[in-house]
Amino acid sequence: MSNAAFDSATQPVAQPTPIPLRELLPWVVFGGLLLLLALYFVGAEQGATSLVPGMYVHEFVHDGRHLLGFPCH
Repeated sequence: MSNAAFDSATQPVAQPTPIPLRELLPWVVFGGLLLLLALYFVGAEQGATSLVPGMYVHEFVHDGRHLLGFPCH
């Protein structure tokens, strides 16, 4: 039995294709906006700056707020 069938020099090698920045940029901006929105709700959605009436959002993100070091009471 020949080792030629297992020779890595004859195997095609897959080359990664670079993603153009023009295609990647909208997704980066979208992800950044989502992260800023999440940061607002975790860090500032309470009291006088609250956009949502009541304490529902505050209670929902309460543990995450303390985990990230935001004071709330």
